[in-house]
Amino acid sequence: MNSIDAYEKDVKSQLSFLESFKKQKTLSRNQQKNIIFTGSGDSLVSSLLAESLSGGLVRAVDPLDLYRNKEMVKSKHVHFVSISGNTIANIRVAKIAKKSTAITSKTLSRLANASDVVIPLIYSDTGIFTAGSVSFLASALTCMSLVKNIRIPKDVLFARADSIAKKITVSKRIFVLGTLHTFPLAMYCAAKFYEILGYEVHYCRMEQFSHMELFSAKKGDTVIIFDGKNIHSSQLGNSLQKIGINVVHPDIPSEKLSQILFCIFLSQMIPLYEAKKRKRTDCHFVVAKKIRDVSNHMIY
Repeated sequence: MNSIDAYEKDVKSQLSFLESFKKQKTLSRNQQKNIIFTGSGDSLVSSLLAESLSGGLVRAVDPLDLYRNKEMVKSKHVHFVSISGNTIANIRVAKIAKKSTAITSKTLSRLANASDVVIPLIYSDTGIFTAGSVSFLASALTCMSLVKNIRIPKDVLFARADSIAKKITVSKRIFVLGTLHTFPLAMYCAAKFYEILGYEVHYCRMEQFSHMELFSAKKGDTVIIFDGKNIHSSQLGNSLQKIGINVVHPDIPSEKLSQILFCIFLSQMIPLYEAKKRKRTDCHFVVAKKIRDVSNHMIY
């Protein structure tokens, strides 16, 4: 099975995963005030989702920043999010944190061994090296359930996202915009475009886009807006279309968890269907071996 087919199979497996997901016991407000979530790549997105859903009670911080500023963790309970459990920055911080919890699928990993508590991520995937989807959903829901008593919505979010994604056309230069709860998904969406297609994608907060990234936008670029249909977002979308920019502004749910899940599915499916339109059989980062070697050297 090639890595694009494996990715698509993993994406579709999320429907059964949602039915079997077991949420964590929600931490008290006092506990949350003493907690930092950290991780890299998709795992940082999961950390940022915990921060936003907690209303800012917990913090999400880059692990290298924590390692270089050790005073930040010596009195904190750090929750490390890592699918592999082997990223060196996390392991180094776990050894100096006052208390550490590993949220990982590898319960015998170096990170798990360096941590005081392990929360296992349980899910099924193809086992083929491909872009993260169900593994990310598992970590994201686990992190969010630690800070809020979530209830998985029983509607047709996946089917809606799938239907919308199939109709979306994007350019090879993209900006993804988000707000408090969707900015982490703007980052995640960009990551999927990087991994699957190698496209040039920028992720930013909606307000900041008009102050900064907008000035690098060109006619024919694509702007994806992860925000509800309101006066601000609609005005921005209409203004961009008038100057020749392709705007993708799906109608996202207003309820926060539904909004997050919907944007997760869109972030996975838009690059998937773009890859299929381009007749790609493998993810960009799977075949870009020299670039991946640099990544692996820095991460592990």
